[in-house]
Amino acid sequence: MPEAPRNDGPVGSLPPEHRAVLRRWAEEGGPLATRASVVLLAADGLRDAEISRRLGVSRQTVGTWRQRWTSAGIDGLGRRPRTGRPATVDEAEVVTRTLLAPGGSGASRAVARELGLSHATVAGIRRRWRLSPDETPVPSVPTRPPLPSAEVWVMGLYVDPWRAVLLAGTRQGAPRQSAAGTVLGTDVLAGLDRAVEAALTAATAHGADGNTPSAPGGLTEYLAEAGRSHPDLGLHAITLWETAADGDDLPQQAPYQFGVTRHQIPARSTWRTFLRAMIALDSTSHPESSRRVYLDLAAELERYAAARPDTPCAAVRWLRENVAGPPGTDHRADSTAGSQSWSGVNQIDLGSFNECVVIETVRLSGTITRGEIAHRTGLTQQSVSRIARSLLDRGILIEDAQRRATSGKPRTPVRLCGTAAHALGIHIDPEVLTAVVIDLDGAIVRTRTRPVSADIDPAEFVERVAALGRETLAEARGSVREDGFLGIGVAVPGPVDTASGTVLGPPLMSAWGDLPLLYLLQDHFPCPVLMEKDSTAAAAGERWIGRDRRARDFAYLYLGTGVGTGLYLNGDLYRGISANAGEFGQLCAIALGRVAKNGRPEILPECNPPVSVPELAARGGMRPVPAAPGGTSGSTAAYLAVGEAAAAGDPAAAAAVREVAQAVGRGALGMVDLLDIDLIVLGGPFFTEDVADFYLEEIARTVNAFPTARRLRRVAVEPSVLSAEAAAVGAASTIFHATFTPRLRGRESRARHLPAG
Repeated sequence: MPEAPRNDGPVGSLPPEHRAVLRRWAEEGGPLATRASVVLLAADGLRDAEISRRLGVSRQTVGTWRQRWTSAGIDGLGRRPRTGRPATVDEAEVVTRTLLAPGGSGASRAVARELGLSHATVAGIRRRWRLSPDETPVPSVPTRPPLPSAEVWVMGLYVDPWRAVLLAGTRQGAPRQSAAGTVLGTDVLAGLDRAVEAALTAATAHGADGNTPSAPGGLTEYLAEAGRSHPDLGLHAITLWETAADGDDLPQQAPYQFGVTRHQIPARSTWRTFLRAMIALDSTSHPESSRRVYLDLAAELERYAAARPDTPCAAVRWLRENVAGPPGTDHRADSTAGSQSWSGVNQIDLGSFNECVVIETVRLSGTITRGEIAHRTGLTQQSVSRIARSLLDRGILIEDAQRRATSGKPRTPVRLCGTAAHALGIHIDPEVLTAVVIDLDGAIVRTRTRPVSADIDPAEFVERVAALGRETLAEARGSVREDGFLGIGVAVPGPVDTASGTVLGPPLMSAWGDLPLLYLLQDHFPCPVLMEKDSTAAAAGERWIGRDRRARDFAYLYLGTGVGTGLYLNGDLYRGISANAGEFGQLCAIALGRVAKNGRPEILPECNPPVSVPELAARGGMRPVPAAPGGTSGSTAAYLAVGEAAAAGDPAAAAAVREVAQAVGRGALGMVDLLDIDLIVLGGPFFTEDVADFYLEEIARTVNAFPTARRLRRVAVEPSVLSAEAAAVGAASTIFHATFTPRLRGRESRARHLPAG
């Protein structure tokens, strides 16, 4: 074999960040260690012969990795596919490829071909981790000692200049049934890889600085916090790497305090691939929340990497929000004992897309004949007759009085049977909880409210929401068909992770931020529970109850504790990729040119009407209005008082309402230009009768006087058809929308929105 070309010159000076990465690779061992050592020694001026002697490798190997560094930098040191069996087998890499393979390509033979391993080797690793199809649904993680065979979450990560510890949570039982595959895309995983690399580079730099202060409390305090935050889970601290021992550390495999046990990574894995394998395992077991969880983790790692070296808290201390209920409780057993009659989940089983088309046509029309249905839908007369007969037999449609025809038999129109289906809607607001039961026509059967405080304990809060729902259902029992109750919709302030049902930053309710509300409520009710942003829920209710008046694209401007937008576009709710479309405040700020010093659009007070309207009125000279007991000048009572004064002609009150309406109108102008819509609907708890004309007039003027395409359309600005309980009614309507609205994806889409009870 010819000798590799001589390349004895220095590889050039190494940037500090690259030197830190290469040093870490050299310390970790494995294939990357030799490559990193070659480059580090070459950077120190050693010739190939000396590097070869020190590392015990051939000069050709030294020359190869120097050349790859020179041509491709740090990326050139990565592994390249090659024929033959690899020198080492990394079990965690096999697990990651198996779990995250797209399109079901994670079979043993496919993974074996990709990694250059034998099929038997991959199959053995899958059996060792209990990932084979014939194994039980609970994987086994072979740490040292092994994690218990149980449902596993990645719960936290601790990194400082001396160690990195992964915190895993376990709970006995099989994972919840969820959609196949994973929502953790390659973009999220790649971004997390970059964030980990940046954080570790920063940790190495902090550790090299003798003046870097230790993180307050260190690992001991972190584990204590984890034990307090997650008392319902078994917690396991898995040491990814460790360079020095201090007072926090105990002998290998010994338990920490606070009920946290200590583990080491599997012997046949590197810490990097093990971390990826645990993330893949969590993602495939809990796809409903993993994307957001790991975006949060990446953001925390990036904040640490960007921190100054002299930061007092020189550590990553990320903890995931709780994923289960209080310890020792079984909400399902407690809460369903007296309500088994509501367990008839989704009894109305629609057999086809065409059935939904017929129902939608009847709903929009109110009353319609079979011939008119065929004309409007393009279905044949025979198909319409067959579908209508089936819906009549199941009680979804009923016949009206016959119409006399000019020729032939009299025609018998049909309409929806309002009592054929019911749903419960719950609206969560910083000041009050509202629950309504509505029928298929949108008529309110029962409604109840209950006050709530912003500082309420999360566990008590969940119980209060569940109790309100149970009470409302119990009162409605005599008016509701037992087999026609379809489920519960919950409307919450945004932004919200609807997949896991977690409200991420509820305004004025920080005490239960990041609470997995949907997950916990599902344990209280034996029926589907669906969660939406309040503005999106209001748009669903407007579409459902508005019938033909809302049978086109529109934007619903929801005036609540903040101004939000629900979008109905192209015949369906538009939620966006994260179900948070319609965040309105920053759009208003951009339209008004109000940007903070850091470049972020301001959080406009005008987009929080109950606060801004009373303050503006007081600033304009209106005498102070009494606040509700325990409230402030920005309370609901103060807002309603200003609205009443504005309707009575008070100039300061009227000016305050108009100023807020003008700001909202500027945001609505941008939305109209962006979406090219011709209908805006105004509603929500603070769109009251007293202030309605002010908002309607100002917003209508703005969206019609200034748009670019104003010569081509006239934008209608109309009040909502919904009552003051718009969000609660809308939340219940989302259940009807998910069940009956025709979509090209049909049953798949309904199944996604109506989880099994």
